[in-house]
Amino acid sequence: MSPAGSRAPDLAALGERLRELRGDRGLSLSALAAAAGIGKGSLSEIEAGQRNPTLATLYALAGPLDVPLATLLADEPGTEVSADGLTATLLSTETTADGSTVEIYRLAFQPDADRRSPAHGPGVREHVLVTAGRLEVRHREGTAVLDPGDSVSFSSAGAHRYRPLDGEACSAVLVITSTR
Repeated sequence: MSPAGSRAPDLAALGERLRELRGDRGLSLSALAAAAGIGKGSLSEIEAGQRNPTLATLYALAGPLDVPLATLLADEPGTEVSADGLTATLLSTETTADGSTVEIYRLAFQPDADRRSPAHGPGVREHVLVTAGRLEVRHREGTAVLDPGDSVSFSSAGAHRYRPLDGEACSAVLVITSTR
């Protein structure tokens, strides 16, 4: 069940944003699908508002479009996306005076979640604060085991992984900063 105030993304608006971003970058449907590692038909359905993309798919699309995830979610606090035992709810997004983007998400991991995330590109950092349960965070700089109140920051220019420990659900706050 979604927390109060959370909602799924508006699929028609998401599709329109994707089409617009793709067009602004001069990418064909085939080129973006290939760069994101998804099927052309799947991308076509997402752009038509007929398919609800997973969190993994949205991240895969954000990379080649060179935009933060929040841009695809229309920077709408309360928008929720899920994949593989993880639900991410956008809490806030801001653009700083220097043009950097700061995205804040509430993360809820099911006990069996194993979120593997591809690299987000240069200039992107993730800052994770565990609020309940225990979480293992693997990134190219090392591995951290976090208890409630513990945090870790790392460059997400490399692949990384989140996994709750002890067979328990876990929750955290994720702050993504991006200079792109």
